[in-house]
Order: sequence, then C-alpha cells, then structure tokens
Amino acid sequence: MNRTIKSILLIIGIALTFYGIYTLVIPETQISIGEIDLVKVQDNTNSYITIGIGLVAIVLSLINPKK
Repeated sequence: MNRTIKSILLIIGIALTFYGIYTLVIPETQISIGEIDLVKVQDNTNSYITIGIGLVAIVLSLINPKK
C-alpha cells in the first residue's frame, strides 16, 4: 500500500478506537423529574462495532508488503 494511505488508515483507526472507547465509558443517561427517575439503558453494540473497525484499520495500516 501507499505510505499516505497507511498513515490515513492509522489516524482513522486510532480516532475510531478512541471514540468507541469514549462512547463505551460515558455514563448512562438519567432523567429525574421530581421523585420519578427515568434511566435509559445503555446499548454498547455500536461502541463495540466502532472499536472493531478502528482496530481493523490500525492492523491494515501496519501490514508490510511482501518483498
């Protein structure tokens, strides 16, 4: 692969991985109205997919061509 494409894949992979971890770690959404507490259950499926795509991009950027 071209060196430019590898560096772009590396940057995108790192960004996606950190974004996936960030969305995984942020707390659940809670809404309090008086005595009623409404809690939205956090679905982490999108976070796992984002982390996986980021890791794949990082691995692809680190592959060296055969000589």
